[in-house]
Amino acid sequence: MPSHLPQHVPASDVAALRAAVAGRFADTVAELSHLVAIPGIAWPSFPPAEIERSAEAVLELVRAAGIEDAEILRAPRPDGTEGGPAVVARHPAKPGQPTVLLYAHHDVQPPGDLALWETEPFTATERDGRLYGRGSADDKAGILVHLAAFRAVTEVFADRFGLGVTLFIEGEEEFGSPSFRAFLEAHRERLAADVIVVADSSNWAVGQPALTASLRGLVDGTFEVAVLGHSVHSGVFGGPVLDAPTILARLIATLHDDAGNVAVAGLVAHDDADLDYPEEQYRRDASVLDGVRLAGTGSIAARLWRRPALSIIGIDVPAVDVASNTIQARARAKFSLRLAPGQDPDAAMECVREHLEAHVPFGAHLTFTPKEKGSAYQADTDSEAARTVMWALGEAWKTPAVHTGMGGSIPFIADLKEVFPAAEVLITGVEDPDSRAHSANESLHLGDFEKCIVAEALLLAGLRRDGV
Repeated sequence: MPSHLPQHVPASDVAALRAAVAGRFADTVAELSHLVAIPGIAWPSFPPAEIERSAEAVLELVRAAGIEDAEILRAPRPDGTEGGPAVVARHPAKPGQPTVLLYAHHDVQPPGDLALWETEPFTATERDGRLYGRGSADDKAGILVHLAAFRAVTEVFADRFGLGVTLFIEGEEEFGSPSFRAFLEAHRERLAADVIVVADSSNWAVGQPALTASLRGLVDGTFEVAVLGHSVHSGVFGGPVLDAPTILARLIATLHDDAGNVAVAGLVAHDDADLDYPEEQYRRDASVLDGVRLAGTGSIAARLWRRPALSIIGIDVPAVDVASNTIQARARAKFSLRLAPGQDPDAAMECVREHLEAHVPFGAHLTFTPKEKGSAYQADTDSEAARTVMWALGEAWKTPAVHTGMGGSIPFIADLKEVFPAAEVLITGVEDPDSRAHSANESLHLGDFEKCIVAEALLLAGLRRDGV
């Protein structure tokens, strides 16, 4: 437990906030279930009407929570197309009080293979203390954490609650946030804040709260190998030339050493990590099959949070069921490289390019196409806001919160820091290792969901300034 409460949040107010959250929790779960039922996917291959419907549903919930100054806003993407619908709402600060920006996103990942789901992906289903459904954890629960916490503090403090609160509920995060930077620039004044809370991460475990103190960065792209001007008959021409999929496989194999470490020269890597992540726990959390040897060297936590990780996430070759006896002329792969804190994304992209160019076998022609990139993030865990959220998390869970890293990336954090350099960024979340975000059977632990709301309500209470 934290050693003391902030002086202006007495124990009576803590108890009142906890009671206010509990009193409305069934309604909060029902509101979350309503959002889960809307398949709002920002990818252009899915119906655009659903992402619009999702934004309208969020706007309705925001106004029902008591924030009338709310609207749906957009900004253009780099290609000139219109960005996804974001909900922005403002509860103004009283003179002398800070403003907190609360971020989440209402768009979701596609459901994927429906045969892998044990429940309908867009029907919220409660089972064994968890709520299943696409977006139940990532990140529609984040929206409800913000709204339920705001309701609690305004109910308990009424006129004593002078903190400014701005809600920013994005509508295309799962599509890579292509209009995010333009959105910040276009609506800079409306979004300006002293503290930014991004509710899109994970706790350490069920029953163990965490503040995400670091994020890996990200670069991705594609590389294609070509060996022929066109594909040819494998019987007539096979032997003197290797097919492009084999060339591609040999090139992919150079990306890691025999221990499974990333073999791309020049990338930043660190061996330190604040927490121990037992191998048995990692195997269980990641569903590693029996007998599969883990890759890399150093601690599990360092490999997850402090070192680069490179994955091949897609390959274009003929599918087995439609393959003919042909030497394929071309083959293409998509890579995703997670970056350690301190790594410049542009430099990392060039490291990958140089590695591929140096290792492409048999003189095959290589085409390298860089795609997305995002910077890593390292929090100031000694800041006032960071100490306050650690207190709030510990108080909500009745157990000390921990600082964790995140193996994943939130590229727009760098944009927030560049546009609002004076703001402190806090990364929290509702997920746990079994939430399975982006996967089939995504779910939310309802007990921890309630604690997340209590923690954010305590944070909002604790960020108010005394005597103002």
